[in-house]
Amino acid sequence: NIYIIYTLPSSGINAEYGEEKLPVLFELDRIRKQLGEITPTAVVLLQELERFNALIFKMKMSVMTLKRALAGEVGMSAELDEVAKALFNGQIPASWRRLAPDTLKSLGNWIAHFERRYTQYIEWIEKGEPAVMWLSGLHIPESYLTALVQATCRKNGWPLDKSTLYTTVTQHVKAGDVREKLHNGCYVEGLYLEGGSWDIENSCLRKSKPKVLVEELPILKVIPIEAHRLKLQNTFRTPVYTTSERRNAMGVGLVFEADITTKEHNSHWVLQGVALMLNAD
Repeated sequence: NIYIIYTLPSSGINAEYGEEKLPVLFELDRIRKQLGEITPTAVVLLQELERFNALIFKMKMSVMTLKRALAGEVGMSAELDEVAKALFNGQIPASWRRLAPDTLKSLGNWIAHFERRYTQYIEWIEKGEPAVMWLSGLHIPESYLTALVQATCRKNGWPLDKSTLYTTVTQHVKAGDVREKLHNGCYVEGLYLEGGSWDIENSCLRKSKPKVLVEELPILKVIPIEAHRLKLQNTFRTPVYTTSERRNAMGVGLVFEADITTKEHNSHWVLQGVALMLNAD
């Protein structure tokens, strides 16, 4: 048992992670007051922080109780045994996975993802809504996109049920290339293209490069628009999934659909299985 604890650092989490390295819980009441006007996107932030708090609390309790169980201070439950085995094997414990976004990552990569999520939340609270949103860092990314539509409809007096999203791939390769935030909509980073590649010079889809199965898409611009004004030509309605498992029979896993410029007929990309992912796994 002691050996298990000492091997935890190789999986990206150490014996003191529960008390020293995990972040403190967000003070939701203070943050709510700090935000002032509660906009649709502010509601999403508060909901995200509430879910993230639940995950932090579970991780802290699991590691702290596991240490006590290995020291013989408390009994080893079935859940603690599963946590110990998962950490030893570099996997995400099931009790943590239930409180986190869908993922296929190993424990080490998942911890890095967890820390980046925390950083984005902190910056959102302290500096305001990010100019470039990392959708993979949100527990329910589709709720943020819905909030964008709601906010724009309120601002412009549009009927919510007759509004939608339009997307276009920009020339910006990295988030740092974006100089200012959009007044309506947002920029999105961290999307991965599978089944094709992106021709940045001609701004269109092209066939996959040899031996390259997945590549990162440049920054995507997402703009709310009235549905009757949306006139699309030479675009492929590309599904965006959370992971490379895509979606199940109930449609769980599909986040939204992006409009990607193409010079080929849509059937070509359907047969190639072109899709976008929030995670490269």
